[in-house]
Amino acid sequence: MAERKSDILKRSYLVFAGFILFGIAILSRVGYLQFAEGEYWKSKADSLTLSYHTIPPMRGNIYASDGSLLATSLPRYDVHIDLKASGLKNDVFNEQVDSLALCLSQLFRDKSKNEYKRLLKEGRREGDRYFLLKRNVSFKEQKALRTFPLFRLGKNKGGLIIDQLSRREKPFKLLASRTIGYKMANKDVESVGIEGAFDESLRGTTGKRLMQRIAGNVWKPVNTENEIEPQDGSDVITTIDLNLQDVAENALLRQLQEHDADMGCAILMEVATGHVKAIANLKRAGDDDTYREDYNYAIGQGTEPGSTFKLATLMAAMEDGYVDLDDSTDTFGGEMLLAGGIKMRDSHEGGYGRVSVKKAFAVSSNVGISRIAMKYYSRNPQQFIDRLRSMHVAEPLSLQLPGESVPRLKDTRDKDWSKVSLPFLSIGYESRLTPLQLLTFYNAVANNGKMVQPLFVREIRNKGKVLKTFQTKVVSDSICSAATIEKARRMLEEVVTTGTASHIKHAQYSIAGKTGTAQIAQGKDGYKNGKVKYQASFCGYFPADNPRYSCIVVVYAPGKDVYYGASIACPVFKDIADKVYALDIQMHKELEAVPDSLFAGFPPLKAGRAFPAAKVSKGLKIEYGGPANGWTTSRQQPFTPEDETVPNVTGMGLRDALYLLESQGLQVKPLGRGSVVRQSIKPGTKLLKGQQIIIELS
Repeated sequence: MAERKSDILKRSYLVFAGFILFGIAILSRVGYLQFAEGEYWKSKADSLTLSYHTIPPMRGNIYASDGSLLATSLPRYDVHIDLKASGLKNDVFNEQVDSLALCLSQLFRDKSKNEYKRLLKEGRREGDRYFLLKRNVSFKEQKALRTFPLFRLGKNKGGLIIDQLSRREKPFKLLASRTIGYKMANKDVESVGIEGAFDESLRGTTGKRLMQRIAGNVWKPVNTENEIEPQDGSDVITTIDLNLQDVAENALLRQLQEHDADMGCAILMEVATGHVKAIANLKRAGDDDTYREDYNYAIGQGTEPGSTFKLATLMAAMEDGYVDLDDSTDTFGGEMLLAGGIKMRDSHEGGYGRVSVKKAFAVSSNVGISRIAMKYYSRNPQQFIDRLRSMHVAEPLSLQLPGESVPRLKDTRDKDWSKVSLPFLSIGYESRLTPLQLLTFYNAVANNGKMVQPLFVREIRNKGKVLKTFQTKVVSDSICSAATIEKARRMLEEVVTTGTASHIKHAQYSIAGKTGTAQIAQGKDGYKNGKVKYQASFCGYFPADNPRYSCIVVVYAPGKDVYYGASIACPVFKDIADKVYALDIQMHKELEAVPDSLFAGFPPLKAGRAFPAAKVSKGLKIEYGGPANGWTTSRQQPFTPEDETVPNVTGMGLRDALYLLESQGLQVKPLGRGSVVRQSIKPGTKLLKGQQIIIELS
């Protein structure tokens, strides 16, 4: 029995010793981890629960030339609450949660007071350190939140956490939206417009904020302030004039809707600087009359320009010394047979017979223009191509914006050059130009031969300080001789004076330009696959005698069997030009001095009170023969209304007639406007107070 008891004690001691050794081992390991590897494991824990998150900066604004906002970043906020904040005591929370719930309900109007109170108490009970209160809160709302019960105690005592976000907005919505563009976060989707081209300047520099991962894999900020503050982006100042942009888009939209067209574009540019003042791109959005900006056709879609290209053809022939304005060309009967039995026709049935070069251009004769090209270049068509290239026709513009379509001017070395390429190239086919590329060529003609690069952005600023200015870039000091430019301008003026665009001739200012109508090729199927589609255009400048603005309008696939550039594109051009003329005082002619002879006699007046006429004549220093006070006839003869009789108000304006008749106690009923020509009660009739009198004005 004693041996058995001794054996049990030995085993007990052995187990006890084992526990002691195991405890010592654990304590040794803990000590080793704490002191020997403490820093390593601490940094490991921090890396799993703490992390620096990127804080995006506020993106810079995009402005119109007059300072109007075209694109801006509006601050938005996500609001969270740390319901277990170290300074948030139970008694404080319970005392103020009711008032807080009421304020939240009144501010957001999405939940009742009791619902907010229940949610806040549940979050408090569960120990939520990053309780989501509301997403997408406005600046005004978050400012109000900071004054609410509990929240006004600060982050430590109130638990309020506000994360700032930003949302890109275009205050004028669709106005120039494609040119303004957008910056895509997805790298697989291309950014477009000014937003994409100037992203480096607009986006700014990101900041850093230390965040801690808490339950539910949610990250919450460790500190109230950012560790590295983000630097906001710079602002971009464009050349766009907001008023003119609005005019261009509305004028284009009306014409697209009226003629049931697929799409269209319009560009307005300053001649001397190349500043693009307006650029509109509209495409049908559905089966109704709704249009939207979904693509920048003005810079991204090259098409065969049609008759607007005839200007380049004749300028080439003039520069090479082959033709002059008064030389003649034969349009035959409006039809000409080319190689392979292909016929070229004029839009005017029967043709124009033999006409001058200037006239052929003004009436846009296909036969007349192509005959000139064939007569002088058929033996060496490459000479024609080279001359066009020397004038910088069909050259890429290297624009500030991405997406410019590569122009094409067919060359004799190309595989698809044929025996009919020269005549059709001369009238705007078998080549591809964007509207802006063609406008740049016309702008050079308006600018006395100097070709400038179109500009969309003129400055980059940061907090009002100019960081970079984009000056006008000259592509060519002279695209051809001064003599050729002068003749080209005379031809363009003739189009509006007597030619295809004579209906937009303006009495106040002169316009020069060229209409264009071209069939649109349907890919491999050519021009006549099903219903023939057309492109109507007008390109020109104004005032013709001292060009300040150039403009092009292109309308694609108009319906309703009306497709000529004169009918479709010219009205849009004129609407834009009229608005520019109204706004630009420098386009107005100076008023001529009025000769003194005009003031030789006092002008005729309406009958009425004499004092206003006397006062005006004194101010203008005009001799006035009428009385200074009282009443006067239209010939400035004084008269005194007789008492007890109806006065004569014939020849008076409404105000004086009303005053005189009503002062005599009559009820007056006026008809019409102008001067009194008839009164229902004969003058001199005995007066009956309260009697109605009808006076007719004209």
